[in-house]
Amino acid sequence: MSVLIPALIVLAAAAAMEAVAWASHKYIMHGFGWAWHRDHHEPHDNLLEKNDLFALVGAALSIAMFAAGSPLVLGAEAWWPGTWIGLGILLYGIVYTLVHDGLVHQRWFRYVPRGGYLKRLVQAHNLHHATTSKEGGVSFGFVIARDPAALKAELKRQREAGLATLREAEGAS
Repeated sequence: MSVLIPALIVLAAAAAMEAVAWASHKYIMHGFGWAWHRDHHEPHDNLLEKNDLFALVGAALSIAMFAAGSPLVLGAEAWWPGTWIGLGILLYGIVYTLVHDGLVHQRWFRYVPRGGYLKRLVQAHNLHHATTSKEGGVSFGFVIARDPAALKAELKRQREAGLATLREAEGAS
């Protein structure tokens, strides 16, 4: 088999994970999974958060796909694309960890982007954290970020409609 097909499967799976992450963030983390996600929206000095349990869910999904594609696990019943899908999920998890935990929340390294798309990612995620509860909010994706001006306008609309409670700006009286 050519390396092209597995490479395309890896890239497609990684790209699809942004949609899975967006939906999971909006409907699970800000829904019935809020008990795990809440501490991510609150100031703390802890190294780990309950929210980090979601990374274990992603890892389990990747491992399950690796297992589904492994003849060592399933023998002749192995589904060969599973290995490549599992690798795509793993790739997305690495990118997520670097972008979200590293760049945006600076848990693993310190770097403040001064412009370009990385700055846009940080701004979009900061606007996501502008709300104080699981209701309302913007920017539920992790590596695709809408224009910060559009996100600010959406937050304003949500606040005026009573759909979101916004965090007080630091230094505001």
